[in-house]
Amino acid sequence: MSEGLRVGVFIVPGGEDPQATVEQIVAADRVGLDLVGVQDHPYQRRFLDTWTLLSYAAAKTEQVTLLPDVINLPLRQPVVLAKSAASLDLLSGGRVELGLGAGAFWDGVAAMGGPRRTPGESVDALTEAIELIRAFFDGETLRLDGEHYSAEGGRPGPAPEHPIGIWLGAYGPRMLRLTGRLADGWLPSIGGNYMSESDVPDRHAAIDEAAKRADRDPAEIVRAVNVGLDDPAEFLEPERLARIATALRFEAALVSVPDSEPVEFIRRLGEEAAPRARELAASG
Repeated sequence: MSEGLRVGVFIVPGGEDPQATVEQIVAADRVGLDLVGVQDHPYQRRFLDTWTLLSYAAAKTEQVTLLPDVINLPLRQPVVLAKSAASLDLLSGGRVELGLGAGAFWDGVAAMGGPRRTPGESVDALTEAIELIRAFFDGETLRLDGEHYSAEGGRPGPAPEHPIGIWLGAYGPRMLRLTGRLADGWLPSIGGNYMSESDVPDRHAAIDEAAKRADRDPAEIVRAVNVGLDDPAEFLEPERLARIATALRFEAALVSVPDSEPVEFIRRLGEEAAPRARELAASG
């Protein structure tokens, strides 16, 4: 992550008007936003496939960093996912990060042929997946005999253009500990049914404690967050946006895009709110 507050958008991969969805991503790139996160719910029949959308968008953008926000792991094979991420990172000039989740909406996952996992099993599977993905990114021989995934001496490649970060969508105690122990970043959501602002300090602390126990520097773990799920318009106010960094300790904020006039919203976010919010965040 670069120094200072990074601002981006959190996109719904709508398939009913696919060009309108792509236009949102292109608009974010043109107005100087830093990040575009695309949610991943393959069982939603009205949604485009997230990885296909990110790949298509990478060819139509130049600067913005792209990431799944977050990948539904039970429907993505970890080594193939790692190869996809590394390939897109190469093709895009190092503009990919990997948001990763343990899974949710298990009826939908099972309906598409994926496993139905308990909460404990989903965290165990994610732990194994991180080991495989990390080994792939680092160019190590793929060897794992796990409960959920296995690999027998696979040779990874190609290598990504830059060190791709693994950012976890984590909320519960085990997931937070896993983030501190193994992940490169934390990528939760504030609002909706996810987490309130009052929950944030304790969850930062849980990640920090786990990182220290693993002999890691907590400051090296990126803190990014999806905001505006309840009211995106409030984050067009620079002071509100800056507070994400100054009061809540996040380095990056991805603002949910409204259904009404999404491109105009993105323009205002990138040209008006984000520059001033960065200044406010820098000044504390």
